[in-house]
Amino acid sequence: MTRILIADDHDVVRQGLRNILEARRDWEVVDEAANGKEAVERAIETLPDVAILDYSMPSMNGIEAARQIREGAPRTEILVFTMYDNESMVDQLRRAGVRGYVLKSEAPSQLARAVECVAQGREVFGTEICRSRVAPRSECKPLTPRERSVLQLIAEGYTNKQVARQLGIGQKTVETYRLSLRTKLELSTIAALARYAIRHGIASLGH
Repeated sequence: MTRILIADDHDVVRQGLRNILEARRDWEVVDEAANGKEAVERAIETLPDVAILDYSMPSMNGIEAARQIREGAPRTEILVFTMYDNESMVDQLRRAGVRGYVLKSEAPSQLARAVECVAQGREVFGTEICRSRVAPRSECKPLTPRERSVLQLIAEGYTNKQVARQLGIGQKTVETYRLSLRTKLELSTIAALARYAIRHGIASLGH
């Protein structure tokens, strides 16, 4: 039985998560929390297998709550449920001991899959469900020189306008490249594109 704690400041969200999670017979929501402080207290008290934390909560945000849960309940794996998706957030979450995150815009099946992976000690970041540790991409898909240039700048944080200026092309052309890269590499978020570029030497962490 996988025991789960849900922390979110919206009652409707917590109820929705509970309904999704308890559809699995081998999962049990053991407690709920409406803010970060409560999440820490309940986690230390109930010692769940997985704690699902909203990124933005009153009294204490998800990152600080995660740090304190890691200290008080080190065996609890932590999954952050958020509307945000960016590379700097991924770094913050990892430093706080979070196993991964799922976007609130994702389908319920993605959340369930993420909880399953996190409960097994695997990393889950956005729509790259379980790829970080389970099945990393071993080969870099062939990209044209222009695609590599666009991907490098995207990974280094340039906006469409800045990429267009750097490469001497139109913003709509950049948007087209961005979409084609997502499709070609089968990555649905900018953070995922950035991780791919860094992993394959197209961009560096120094930027």
